[in-house]
Amino acid sequence: MPLWLSLDNAWVWAILGLALIGGELLAPGVFLIWLGLAALLTGSLLGLFGFGWEAACLAFAVLALACVLAGRMLTRRRAEEPDAATGLNDRGRQLVGRTFRLEATMTGGEGRIRVGDSSWRVIGPELLAGSEIRVVRVDGATLVVEKA
Repeated sequence: MPLWLSLDNAWVWAILGLALIGGELLAPGVFLIWLGLAALLTGSLLGLFGFGWEAACLAFAVLALACVLAGRMLTRRRAEEPDAATGLNDRGRQLVGRTFRLEATMTGGEGRIRVGDSSWRVIGPELLAGSEIRVVRVDGATLVVEKA
């Protein structure tokens, strides 16, 4: 094996890291970037301390695990933060907490309400037409309501 291609060469790890990060750009999935970062860090450690290929592979394994876990924590935390667009393109979720009037008497625990130019199926307690109801949650395309 040529010397430049051995796993105890810091440049090999740096090139592998850049290739993995480039692979993330070609096939986004927010996973290869963390492995690429681990490979770059392994190359940096190898350049600083100059250990053998066995230690380099072990360092890459540990760093890959740490980078993937850190990346999952970072992306999960960002995904859970509320923002101004919460509920965007989810019309039912936007209706939770709002009050409406029943179009017709609810029979069998089912009825309909008009929201703008659309009609929604609602389930809840038996109520008369014209009663005010509050949307408490969404179940698929059905609104679950209670007396307001």
